[in-house]
Amino acid sequence: MTSRPCWVEINTRALEDNYRFLLSLDAPHLELMVVVKVDAYGHSIEICAPVLAHAGARWLGVATVEEGITARALCPEAKVLVLCGAFPGQGAAVMEHRLSAVAWQPWQLDELEGAARTAGVPVPVHLEIDTGMSRQGISPEDFSAESGQADALLARFHPESPLRLEGVMSHLFAADEADGRVTAAQLALLEEALARIEAAGLHPEWLHVGNSAALVGGQAERIAALAARYGMKAMLRPGLALYGVTPRFDPDFEPSKSQEPASLAAARARLQPVMAWKTSVAGVRAVPAGAVVGYNGSFVATEPMRLALVAAGYADGLDRRLGNHFSLLVRGERAPLVGNVSMDSAVVDVTEIAGVEPGDEVVIIGTQGEESITAYDLADATGMIPWEIFTRIGSRVQRIAV
Repeated sequence: MTSRPCWVEINTRALEDNYRFLLSLDAPHLELMVVVKVDAYGHSIEICAPVLAHAGARWLGVATVEEGITARALCPEAKVLVLCGAFPGQGAAVMEHRLSAVAWQPWQLDELEGAARTAGVPVPVHLEIDTGMSRQGISPEDFSAESGQADALLARFHPESPLRLEGVMSHLFAADEADGRVTAAQLALLEEALARIEAAGLHPEWLHVGNSAALVGGQAERIAALAARYGMKAMLRPGLALYGVTPRFDPDFEPSKSQEPASLAAARARLQPVMAWKTSVAGVRAVPAGAVVGYNGSFVATEPMRLALVAAGYADGLDRRLGNHFSLLVRGERAPLVGNVSMDSAVVDVTEIAGVEPGDEVVIIGTQGEESITAYDLADATGMIPWEIFTRIGSRVQRIAV
């Protein structure tokens, strides 16, 4: 059966090219963990994970054990890290599917240790350090000399334990701020934690910290140098940039482009959008002046108009706030959304666009003719961010590799 005409096209060549470009920005010997959580940011993990593995990615970052199971089935040889850790009862699945898990709380180590003893093999663990985000990780206070909490956690990785400290990680939460003061403070806290870990006689293999903004913002060498001081290998975790969106930095970069890191300018020039989101015209009708369009009559025609019904609504991810405030592309021209977006459909004004007929392609994200709509355009119009735009595209919207 033919699918409803609302779909996403995933440009696999662009995804590979983006990965290789980001790899070229690394300091020597620095690894990339490609983040494919939340269905590869809505781009389809089934499509993207194998493509990235084929391009050379050895590490996949997922949010949950469930996502890790999917990633393992798709990429049998990859290293798969569960970034949000395992929940109670999930330790056995971590072992069965050969996953690595982030941990920072005693109960998480209990879960993993119990499962590893049952399986009779070690379990790789990545210890997360909270360097100021107050979200996940061992807090800086727990690494203070007065607190024994960090020492108690580190003592869990003794030679007889099946817990193996494979990596240490943190998250740079302000890597897109131009002055870099927050990032510098975070890395200083991280170094204190690394010194404490080394003093405990532990020598993890990997240090990974930093997202797309850290990578394209020129932080790779700094992170690599920190890792080297403790005999570790460095790794960054790009997500958004993989999918062709350059992180926005704060306005301090704008007045003088000379302040911009060369890597950021290169990213703007080289990263290619991976996703195009499309639908089609389901019907065209003429309405007289005074006609009400959509729920609650939020739009009333002031003159005779031609309207096109399109097969995409808020259940597909076309945000309801776009009604009367945004345009889609039809026949290479911008067609304003009129009326409230419905659950399964929306209406655009095609009065000034000649020849529109059922079956015509409509672009929500992507390029048509000389016009383009980006994830940032949709985000700016709705008060969201590109991550939300991508991940809110509904599961019933078919993803197609092109």
